Amino acid sequence: MAGGAFVSEGGSGGRDYEGGVTVFVVITCMVAAMGGLLFGYDLGISGGVTSMDEFLSKFFPQLERQRVKAKHETAYCKFDDQKLQLFTSSLYLAALVASFVASVVTRKYGRKVSMFTGGLAFLTGALINAFAINVTMLIIGRLLLGVGVGFANQSTPVYLSEMAPAKIRGALNICFQVAITSGILVANLINYGTSNMAKNGWRVSLGLAAVPAILMVIGSFFLPDTPNSMLERGKYEEAKQMLKKVRGTENVDHEFQDIRDACEAAKR
Repeated sequence: MAGGAFVSEGGSGGRDYEGGVTVFVVITCMVAAMGGLLFGYDLGISGGVTSMDEFLSKFFPQLERQRVKAKHETAYCKFDDQKLQLFTSSLYLAALVASFVASVVTRKYGRKVSMFTGGLAFLTGALINAFAINVTMLIIGRLLLGVGVGFANQSTPVYLSEMAPAKIRGALNICFQVAITSGILVANLINYGTSNMAKNGWRVSLGLAAVPAILMVIGSFFLPDTPNSMLERGKYEEAKQMLKKVRGTENVDHEFQDIRDACEAAKR
């Protein structure tokens, strides 16, 4: 995880912080949760696409012939193809590697930079997959999707936790999990519809991944950075002003000091 510094509900001295849930916080957390939607959509979309006849005929004709031949047999090993497995697993390999890079970016340059990078990578990957004409393009697109997932999964939960008031931090942070499951549901509904299309249904399914990516890119561009992230980079006055804005009160001295102490402790 990135070097986020969290404080408990009552702070180090058992205090209750002033301020509450502002519209500003709710909006920023909803936009940030788009990172979960990216991951959920891809989890739900890939299985349906790889079972579409047109997709298999275009990119894996040998596998399609094998699948048709074994139509009345068990489903076991009908999809036994190394290229198809590489298409599916490349995203997760790229996400694994990207998460290590994202950790450094999230800590040094802020959460919103990491979310913007993830959204941009995911958008590029979705477009490449939608217009793919060969397996190489598919795999390159999946690798970029993996980079996007790695960055989004690294920065989004940290951003949500740091923006949320301590008393409802768990409630707002769960928005990320809700977005993941919502993305899976939407992807399966889309696959159900596109599987009945006469042509290019798989392109529609893969290309629609660009929608949450665009929301992520635009949203993260306008999102403010968190007070914790600003403190980590030495922007003390900006961090205090941002904390006042997200809490909706001028009296944030106690919480600000607790966050500052936590950031200092995290650096040791």
